[in-house]
Amino acid sequence: MNGYRIDSLATTFGARVSGIDLTRSLDEDTAAALADHLLQYRVLVIGDQQLTHADHLRVSRVFGEPEIHVQDQYTVAGFPQIVTISNIHRDGVPIGLYDGDNEEEWHSDLSWKPRMSAVSLLYSVVAAQVGGQTRFADTTAAYDDLPPLVKDRVDRLVAVHSMTHLEQRQQAHHAAKVTLTARQRARVPDVTHPLVREHPVTGRRSLLLGDMIIAAIVGMPDDAAGALLAQLHAHATAPQYVYAHYWRVGDLVIWDNRAVMHTASPCDHTRYQRKLYRTTVM
Repeated sequence: MNGYRIDSLATTFGARVSGIDLTRSLDEDTAAALADHLLQYRVLVIGDQQLTHADHLRVSRVFGEPEIHVQDQYTVAGFPQIVTISNIHRDGVPIGLYDGDNEEEWHSDLSWKPRMSAVSLLYSVVAAQVGGQTRFADTTAAYDDLPPLVKDRVDRLVAVHSMTHLEQRQQAHHAAKVTLTARQRARVPDVTHPLVREHPVTGRRSLLLGDMIIAAIVGMPDDAAGALLAQLHAHATAPQYVYAHYWRVGDLVIWDNRAVMHTASPCDHTRYQRKLYRTTVM
């Protein structure tokens, strides 16, 4: 990417891209280079942007076609592919997707769909002064470092990803969490995905985890499945695999859901507000 600077962020993954203005149309070579760098680094941070919703969509389409989220009450008027992520409440109700103040819920976006998402792009318009950072875990490097016997075991396993399980978990932790409507729930039946996925472009393998969304491992008793998932989760979120992004207004963070997982960090919504816009590309 001539004219742009790329600096590594973490030990195994992540890069900051500087000197690029995404309000301007990207030429074909720059767009291709950006996509290649995402494959290499898995997480890209691009700061100091002033994106309109149209800009956000245009950049998203560098990576594919954005999806419309099932909780369409949180999508942006006129831009159904953009969903609001926020802890801001109006009349006691969150204005966007909101998981509560204290939960950390590691996941890969839209893993509850039969066709998993490829890339997410999250843009900050209100940044909390304390808390609310997004943490990313390099599940690709984490898989690479597993002992051979563990790899052999997990390579053969299939997990159930359930929006119903997610809803129940969130309700148990945060009673005011908005639930799915009957219409929305009917659109998201349980699905299965391998516990280890192979990236369709790079061919590298990574762990597909997330206790908030994985309800079971096929053919395994719940206790054994829970113990295995906890072991893998602890491994994948060890410090050497994690990058924490502290948001500033104007940050755009792009990540490859096929290679990493992420979570929001605690943030007291009564004191600190955060608001972001997200697209997810299939």
